Amino acid sequence: MTIEKATFAGGCFWCMVKPFDQQEGIDSVVSGYTGGHVENPTYEQVCSEKTGHLEAVQITFNPEIYPYEKLVDLYWTLIDPTDPGGQFYDRGESYTTAIFYHNEEQKRIAEESKDLLEKSGKFNKPIAVKIIPAKTFYPAEDYHQQYYKKNPLHYERYHIGSGRAAFIQHHWGKKHE
Repeated sequence: MTIEKATFAGGCFWCMVKPFDQQEGIDSVVSGYTGGHVENPTYEQVCSEKTGHLEAVQITFNPEIYPYEKLVDLYWTLIDPTDPGGQFYDRGESYTTAIFYHNEEQKRIAEESKDLLEKSGKFNKPIAVKIIPAKTFYPAEDYHQQYYKKNPLHYERYHIGSGRAAFIQHHWGKKHE
């Protein structure tokens, strides 16, 4: 059995876990921090915008069951890919978007997918998601892991209140996750 990793930054990591976690072939979805220069950062440090890290999720998956292409396709439907300043209610560098590729095949797939989305005309602004090499991934504190399961009511209020759910419904025709 082949197992691979995929890493995506899409704003608040709480909202990025559930949609991936519910797919067959996904082994785990871990909330964490990546892309910066501080080792073992804390949530407070990342929020200070001084670490260079983004909130992200790292997915361990079986590509024979759920290929990387499908992960990337799902990723686009969870974010506002045109927003360079954060995601929805959450603003600042730590909430910006990126696809962190783990090998050249992932890079190729991500770039082709981004190009197709750009050319689709679905959005009237440029796609702002960066596609960059994966760096060390630091798991977030335990209370952030699987937040949608541990705190379902707060998660639901946040997902709707942040504007993410309405954006997803409007642009992708999907009920919120």
